[in-house]
Parts: sequence; C-alpha cells; structure tokens
Amino acid sequence: MTSPKAHDWIMEMAPYVPGRSTVEGIAEPVKLSSNESVYGASPIALEAFRATADKLMRYPDANSNDLRDAIAEIHGLEAEKIICGAGSDELLTLLIHTFAGPGDEVIYSQYGFMVYPVQTAAVGAIGVAVPNKNWAADIDGILEAVTEDTKLIFIDNPNNPTGAYNTWSEIERLHAALPEHVVLVLDAAYAECVIAEDYSAGASLVERADNVIMTRTFSKMYALAGLRVGWAYGAPGIIDVINRVRMPFNVCVPGHPAAIEAVKDQAHLQASVDFNTKWRDWLTAKLRALDLDAVESQTNFVLVAFPEGNRCALACNDFLTARGYLVRALASLPNHLRISIGTEEQNRSVVALITEFLEK
Repeated sequence: MTSPKAHDWIMEMAPYVPGRSTVEGIAEPVKLSSNESVYGASPIALEAFRATADKLMRYPDANSNDLRDAIAEIHGLEAEKIICGAGSDELLTLLIHTFAGPGDEVIYSQYGFMVYPVQTAAVGAIGVAVPNKNWAADIDGILEAVTEDTKLIFIDNPNNPTGAYNTWSEIERLHAALPEHVVLVLDAAYAECVIAEDYSAGASLVERADNVIMTRTFSKMYALAGLRVGWAYGAPGIIDVINRVRMPFNVCVPGHPAAIEAVKDQAHLQASVDFNTKWRDWLTAKLRALDLDAVESQTNFVLVAFPEGNRCALACNDFLTARGYLVRALASLPNHLRISIGTEEQNRSVVALITEFLEK
C-alpha cells in the first residue's frame, strides 16, 4: 500500500528547533535560551487574563477589533492597517505562504530568524541568504541579490540571533532602491528593547508605501510569550491578502484582554525596558572582561563568541547545561552562544559559571 506523500521540498527541509527548556535530572533549570522576559507581564494584564476564565467556552473576536484599536491608540496608527495573529510568527508565515511559491525567491540575512528559511522551504520557494554586515542585515548585499523573481525581503531589525540593528536611514535606503513588486517585511519583534536613537521600527514607511509591512509581538518586553499574541502594520493591499488566508479566531480569548491591558500599561513596559537595558549592558561588559567577543546588542539577549579548542562554545554549553543553566547553542554560529537576559541572580550566576569554565 502506498503511503501518503508530502511535497519533495517538505521532506528535504529541517524543522525549526526551539531553545531547550528541560534538563534530565534537574527539576527547574534556569532558562536563558528563548529570549523571554523575566521581568514579567503587567499586573493589570495578568488580572485581565485571569478574568477570562469563565469565557473560555466562547470563540474570540475573529478580527481582534478591540486589540487593534488599543494598539492603534497607543502607537498613533490606523487600526484598519493592523492585523493580529498567534504571535508575529504566524504573520511572518502567512506572508511567505501568500506571496511566495515554487520558483520565487525570498531574501533574508544569513544569520537571522530561522522561521524565514523554514517557511520559505515549506512553500517550495528559493531562500537567498545574504551574509550579514557588522552582524546586522547587509543592505548593499541584499540589493545586489534582488532579481525579478524576488517576492519578499525579511529584515529582522534588531537581528535575532545577533542583537545588532540597522539604522533607520539604512532601511529607507533599502526601500528606495527596491522594485515595487517586492514586499519589504520589517520584523521588529525586539523594537521595544531598542534604545538607539537612530532606530525606527518602520511605521512611518508603512504609511507612505504600498509594499511594506512591520511585524511586532507581545512576547518579548510585554512578557506574554505564552499567550502567542502578535500584530502587524501594513499597507492596505498586504493586510487584505493576509486576511484572506489567515485562520479565523487566531488570537485566543485570554490573549485579547491581556494584550490590551499590556499595551496600555506603558509604565510597566518602560520599567521592563529599563531592567533589560541595565542587565544587557552589565552582561555585555562582564563577558568582554573575560576576553570574550560579545556583540553589541539592542535586544534582550547577548551573542558571545568563544575560542576554539577545549574552551569552545559547545563545551561551555555542555558545562552550563550540566549545572542547570540553559543558553542557546546555534548550528549556524557554532562558536557562539546566545544568552537571554535573566534575573539579577541568574545573570550573575551565568557569568560566574562561564568564568569557572574558562579558568578550569
């Protein structure tokens, strides 16, 4: 009997591998592998979440109207240009499945968010990975890679897994040189983390262009990763086609009120950003003091390079894991580890453990 057969390109692709969350023999490991916010969600958002317990038999608002209105009010945007999703991952995936297919090209950075190549492969499109420049997207390299078959360009800004960013002038220069048929996706998942004055997430470009969309998330500084709530702000034509293919009821019942209260509680968000900035800078300085090359980050993690030999990144990862500390080892950057910002105690402990590893 013949078994069901998927597309050949599906069988050839590797699945997305998330950061580890468990260690055999350790009940509660310290998880610094998934860029989660240890500062926690707004207490008001948590109360709104709890208040939905008796409403879980109902489907959520299929169009996320109240959430879109709240986002628009806080950010000064047009609600009709906003679309919400099950995390920004869903919206990034929908963009690829909507605009690309076999024979089409999708451009992204060599070191970038792994959802781009995974979902590009899923639709049978051709992924074009452009080497990074100073750890961020190489604007000139991307422009050189554009062809008549290019359908989408993804710029994760700031970049995951490097933490580096492109200035707003670089993004504007990229867009000005693009053909009109190419969709520019500004993945600003870490926008709230950024303190650089020459950065912009992209809303102003959306408002004057027909081929730009900016994606955002509540998973990072808003600390609602477990609820999977994301949103995008895009040109009307792009939003229209995504709405044609997205699943209805894609943002869960508790996700709506929790995200609404989270985006309204800007004081809590600022406190979260301040905490992240303080300990991101502290961690970077401590790693550099150990003669390790830590990339200047505008996110809630730090990418750090290790020497070769018995003090390599993979050996350090094993050393930390055995002691209950989970960081992110990356197949694409085998001599680096990505370390998410933790609590004060966790940050101090992981530096102490890395120091012990390097000195042993």
